[in-house]
Amino acid sequence: MNDAAGNGLLRMRELAEAAGVSAGTIKHYLREGLLPEPVKTSRNMAWYPREFVERVRLIKQLQEERFLPLKVIREVLEQGEDEGGSDRLRALIELEDRVLERALSGQDSKGLSAGEVAERYGLPEEALERLEKLEVLTPRTSNGSKRYGPADVQIIEAVSRMRASGYSEALGFTVYDTLIYKRHLERLVSEEVEVMMERVAGEMDTEQAAELLERAVEPMRDLVAALRAKLLVAELQARRAAQQP
Repeated sequence: MNDAAGNGLLRMRELAEAAGVSAGTIKHYLREGLLPEPVKTSRNMAWYPREFVERVRLIKQLQEERFLPLKVIREVLEQGEDEGGSDRLRALIELEDRVLERALSGQDSKGLSAGEVAERYGLPEEALERLEKLEVLTPRTSNGSKRYGPADVQIIEAVSRMRASGYSEALGFTVYDTLIYKRHLERLVSEEVEVMMERVAGEMDTEQAAELLERAVEPMRDLVAALRAKLLVAELQARRAAQQP
């Protein structure tokens, strides 16, 4: 027993106190496979590595702040172990929080009201409502009035310009066509975020990593636009070649 304590191992009660949870919570985490098996010195005595303290705190954070079910947390932790352990996972969480914080910074003071949008872009209210139902637009509502953030305003401007250039409903073009882009971009962004976060999380200071990702936004946007233009030409050429005898 003394040897175990001397090696930095903790009793169940000590682990619970250090992590700020109950002994029942520790037992539940063990049953769910969220914690490795403890070191057993007898049938009724088990000792837990001090590293468990940070792991238990991380599990609690993922539960309370990310609202993740324990099954998902177990999968996340297992993946984190393959890629560097709980420290890297925590660095990833901190980076995600910081990037989101920077992205949302000042959003409340920017954007346009529904009236300003209608006056500036002339998009019918019905079209705006459809875009909202499709979750292409996600305006904030305060005191019964809507306000569109900068990203929403850019989308509204783009749709308005497309309609003005001839992409009209008379030709069959509607706001529902935005789903083509939304559906594919959701998959693209999911993979993009995973790759970027995994490469920089824990490799540099959180603030530096957030600034790096922020600086990459415009070049990435230009890259996507350039690739789309190139692929559009390639697709048209392929269709032409397929039609030739």
